[in-house]
Amino acid sequence: MCGSVCHGGKLLVFPGEGSHWVNMDILIKALHSQGHTITVVRMTNSWYIKEESPYYSSITIPVTDATDEEFFHKYASDLATAVLKDKGLIKTLKESQYDLVLTDPFWGGGLLVAHYLQLPLVYNVRWTISGEGHLIIAPSPMSYIPMILSGHSDKMTFTERVKNMLLYLLFTVRDRLIVWPHYQAVCDEFFQPGVDFKELLQGADLWLMRVDFVFEFPRPTMPNVIYMGGFQCNPAKPLPQDLEEFVHSSGEHGIIIMSLGTFVTEFPHDIADVIAAAFSQLPQKVIWRHKGDRPASLGNNTLVVDWMPQNDLLGHPKTRLFVAHGGTNGVQEAIYHGIPVVGLPLFNDQYDNLLRLKERGGAKLLSMATVDKNNNFLEALQEVLDEPSYRMNMQRLSRLHRDVPMEPLDTALFWIEFVMRHKGAAHLRTNSYKMPWYSYHSVDVVLMLLGVVSVLLLLLVAIVRYLCIRKCLKRKIKSE
Repeated sequence: MCGSVCHGGKLLVFPGEGSHWVNMDILIKALHSQGHTITVVRMTNSWYIKEESPYYSSITIPVTDATDEEFFHKYASDLATAVLKDKGLIKTLKESQYDLVLTDPFWGGGLLVAHYLQLPLVYNVRWTISGEGHLIIAPSPMSYIPMILSGHSDKMTFTERVKNMLLYLLFTVRDRLIVWPHYQAVCDEFFQPGVDFKELLQGADLWLMRVDFVFEFPRPTMPNVIYMGGFQCNPAKPLPQDLEEFVHSSGEHGIIIMSLGTFVTEFPHDIADVIAAAFSQLPQKVIWRHKGDRPASLGNNTLVVDWMPQNDLLGHPKTRLFVAHGGTNGVQEAIYHGIPVVGLPLFNDQYDNLLRLKERGGAKLLSMATVDKNNNFLEALQEVLDEPSYRMNMQRLSRLHRDVPMEPLDTALFWIEFVMRHKGAAHLRTNSYKMPWYSYHSVDVVLMLLGVVSVLLLLLVAIVRYLCIRKCLKRKIKSE
């Protein structure tokens, strides 16, 4: 039995891949340090999740490769099918008596297994298989909640609101026709009749959301949504000696760092040459994570590396600017350390992430289509370096982000252990996700009220007509 601080719990973890694993790995390490036992379910062809680790044990499931979006969702549902069909594995999981399932709902397999094992469910979430997490669980008026890929802020014109609504409808159709059927097929095969996948997706005990309202636009939320934006950020640690010497050599001008995240490590040659040439014209030193061929225009002020301690560099007092692709992790680290950004979004949510910084005055955005045109990249760098408002705005965001009663990671640990202590958090879940759409939107109530009003209006018309006819008859009788 867990006490006020929950020690010795057992967690079954279904993580995502790539940058999603980076987030989950931090939580797993923190949970292990609290004395919990963690089992990670991984695939044979996992990109980043190692089979052996000092702080978790693993279960490896054989599945096929994934390529396009439809096959990706089949891939994730196949993971759940592989687990649920393995009677020996299911028996082992039941006998292990886990306290909860922790999963990233960007991959839907974990929540299906959690339902089968009847275990409390906690999400480490920014995105679900259906899009941004809030759209699934919280009221989301399209009048001021911008959809991903819309390119809009929360201040939209009429035309932008029309576009936003059309995107919402498009994503809804995609979910119903492409995404959900793969998972619903698993529900139909392994669960009792009537189990709806969307209800399972919405029914998690706790949503640990990887954002906060320093970064995200204000919006409605729910009692079981806990915000832990920036939980992966830490004060900077000392740099390796060779890197520190290079940074120190920048003098009063400071350094610029450039990284494009987990998946993108190099540019096409022509764009890389433009970027290198722009860096060479600046007085700052540059540390660039780049694994491609060395650009011909690379200047003496630029150090090209395969890997960099990004958080520690962002927290260094000589760092002046961060050139980033706009992944959630990098954006949160920039906010935490108060470093302005020149953004080069590539795909998915990256433009929308950088747009949030731009709206708050902390970033300058470029597109890959125009980065090598008309000195755009050099001018963007110079603007952000020379205009004090960019750095001031990011430092203001940093102060807001840090001014909290509890560190985001500690908040996440508390609520995970809360669910373990109380065997769930049903008291925080609303009944909304179990309601049919017409009840949720009160369509039936509106129709009933319209019916009552219509009957009353018809009755009133009938009474007035009757009185008018009666009055006319009396006049006719008198005239005769």
